Amino acid sequence: MLNKPLLPTAYLAPISYYAILLNSSECKIEYHEHFLKQSIRNRCDIYGANGKLRLTVPKQRAGSSKTIITKIKICYKNKWQQEHWKSIVSAYNSSPFFEYYKDELIHLFKNKEVYLINLNNKLLKLTLKLLELNAEYTHTNRYKEEGDFTDLRKENFQSNKIEKYNQVFMERYGFISNLSILDLLFNLGPESADYLRNLNTTIKI
Repeated sequence: MLNKPLLPTAYLAPISYYAILLNSSECKIEYHEHFLKQSIRNRCDIYGANGKLRLTVPKQRAGSSKTIITKIKICYKNKWQQEHWKSIVSAYNSSPFFEYYKDELIHLFKNKEVYLINLNNKLLKLTLKLLELNAEYTHTNRYKEEGDFTDLRKENFQSNKIEKYNQVFMERYGFISNLSILDLLFNLGPESADYLRNLNTTIKI
């Protein structure tokens, strides 16, 4: 078990992120850092027909690298919500549990949240609900460079050991580990909770 993990906010976070959230005590999500480019804060990976597919939430560019994460606004110039949902449907339409969960998820790809943090929070709460998990976490009230916590703000969340499970396109490209939580949810459904509880949360620093 990790000691007081400090996590970044995340868009449809990786599987190991949820395992840490579930299996660790006193988790916090960072609300006072500057936005970090090319990170899970606004992107995730799913398993598409051609292998790993990255989905990125576009942000308004002005000064984003020096903007506090809670002030990062989402850009809607392009129809990224439709593109993301179309990609998710294409990737998981034939998965065992897609039909079971899709109706609750699709609503969050129709509402236009102004701030990235709010979108991420709603997706986190919804996925925890769908996973039937009671993960306890809070958010930071100020920025700390270091302290009595395990700093995971710059972590890539690649688990050293992850158990294989059946994936839609596994026969084509083999098992791809630690994708977005959606991959686990759509493929394992109610068994996802037990999978997460048993996952080794040792991470590559």
